[in-house]
Amino acid sequence: SHTIGLLAGGLRLFGPISTLTAIEGVARAHSLFMSVSLLSEPDFTPSEFRAMCDSFDEQNVDAFLFLTPTDEMFAAACRVDVSRPRVIVTSTHGGLSMSAAGRMMHVENRRRTALVGIDQWGAMADVMALIGRYGHRSALYLAGPSNWRDAATRMVAWRKLAAEHSVASRVVQCSSWDASEADARMNHVLDRFGFSGSTKPTVVVTANDAQAVGVIRALHEHRIRIPQDISVVGFDDISGADELYPPLTTVRPRFHELGTAAMRDALRLLGEGEETVYAVSAHGVGLIPAELVQRASLGPVPIA
Repeated sequence: SHTIGLLAGGLRLFGPISTLTAIEGVARAHSLFMSVSLLSEPDFTPSEFRAMCDSFDEQNVDAFLFLTPTDEMFAAACRVDVSRPRVIVTSTHGGLSMSAAGRMMHVENRRRTALVGIDQWGAMADVMALIGRYGHRSALYLAGPSNWRDAATRMVAWRKLAAEHSVASRVVQCSSWDASEADARMNHVLDRFGFSGSTKPTVVVTANDAQAVGVIRALHEHRIRIPQDISVVGFDDISGADELYPPLTTVRPRFHELGTAAMRDALRLLGEGEETVYAVSAHGVGLIPAELVQRASLGPVPIA
């Protein structure tokens, strides 16, 4: 049919949108048509996922591509019994482990499945190394929503790396990726530091750039200078991150490469290309690197 069925969640966010754009570009270059169904995270159900796959079966799609940012979507993508090749875009950690996910698939389905994602651990290791070079030993980490696999992977990596580098870390768990929630939570944290007289962290690291925007607003409202008093580091390098005041140090995942790799894996499973070679892989997932972009929001530990 020369058609790829794509089920995608998270499309109000920068990363999934960028990945989808790359997937569509590669498909068009190979004269393939994309049939797309969008998934809403708050309203998602496994039965909805199954129904969408049945609809794609009726269209006689050649392969499936699943963008599964949450544990619920990832579980549905692994559990669904489809006879055609599938590529799952996800992250390596979350409430559902990769080994448990593998056990959900029938043996034949596992042979026709490829998994690809961003190297979250490598990116977080680069962040930890950089803040360490600037002398930071006290940090605040704003985590993303716990059912999102990218957020879970970044937090697991952060906790492990903080322990390895002797960084005193406090984690603030957020229920969304939104700047407004990060702003409110950061204001609450700063008020508590003010009431208790405790020493503030010297750096705040966030699970995405929208959270960093909220943190920066809260710091400005408290007349705390960035980076002279507290440094800020984000994740995603969204459009405009370099125009914030000050410009944001952040991680730039290669979402375009992620989408390209996903489509290449789909073509390989269809017998139309060689196996994709990944520089890094973990837990059966081929990983695309991310680049740390250093800007003015990160500076040395302030002199007491």
